[in-house]
Amino acid sequence: MFTTRPMLPRIMQTTSRVLMVRPCRFGFNPDTAASNAYQQAVLEPAAAQAAALAEFDAYVGLLRQHGVTVDVFDDTAEPHTPDSIFPNNWFSTHTDGSLYLYPMEGVNRRLERRVDIVAWLRGTFDVRRLVDLSPAERHGRYLEGTGSMVLDRTHRRIYAALSSRTHHEELRQFASRIGYQVTAFTATDAAGRPIYHTNVLMCVGPTWAVVCLEAVADAEERHALQQQLAADGKEVIALSREQVVALAGNMLALHNAAGEPLLVLSQRAHAALTPTQCQQLAAHGRLVTPAIPVIETLGGGGVRCMLAELFLPEHPVAPASFTRRY
Repeated sequence: MFTTRPMLPRIMQTTSRVLMVRPCRFGFNPDTAASNAYQQAVLEPAAAQAAALAEFDAYVGLLRQHGVTVDVFDDTAEPHTPDSIFPNNWFSTHTDGSLYLYPMEGVNRRLERRVDIVAWLRGTFDVRRLVDLSPAERHGRYLEGTGSMVLDRTHRRIYAALSSRTHHEELRQFASRIGYQVTAFTATDAAGRPIYHTNVLMCVGPTWAVVCLEAVADAEERHALQQQLAADGKEVIALSREQVVALAGNMLALHNAAGEPLLVLSQRAHAALTPTQCQQLAAHGRLVTPAIPVIETLGGGGVRCMLAELFLPEHPVAPASFTRRY
């Protein structure tokens, strides 16, 4: 007698499809500046928006040129959301059909969660579970998506640098829901300030990881981080704190429609790397290097922050359930 087992979704570390939000009123965001030391107010609003729009459109074009599917949503003038260009902080998608919405520290960033984008995701993909974690904002607890968490999807592990935007309890509860293990640590910049997002200092690819180990001051935490990456078979490429300032850790591994591995990092990040580091990365995939200097400088985020990965299975087969946690 033969029995059949249900088909499990194939877990992959990379995707070939991303969602991006085209800026409408991009600029320096005072709501987030207190915890993001990388933001600098260097342009007045009209000039900032014009420059960011040009950088955004060129970035989208470059990704499409390399065979990545990019779904673009235009931001709206109202409400004013200067950081809407970074959608990976408010939602994430997963191969099991889960769609998560996250609690955000910046008050005006909470307005980035858009009903129309959620509706599009539910109509385009097989969203089997929609989980809204945003009510944690009422209690001063935050977990800003794949900014707060760097996910090793194949090994079901979360790497997280704890900060005001990455609360330990929210992290624990999310990991329990999704069935991941957590490697948490504290990371600081040269001035001793917590690094606001984990994806500023590290990126995990299928067989490699980029990480600023010197930012993890606690020897035990640093050792545990190194050991976990090694145990999962990652080639570790170590960054310096100076390279992190250039957002060299803010990379993302993708693949294109032909299955070719890609690694997206900005021109500024690429210029900050050593020739040896560039060679190490190029051995794992083609380097895609958009130029986004205004977005990086005013927004304090990089190319990875602008990409919301789409891992959901296609072709809806049943309406999604909705879970709101209070």
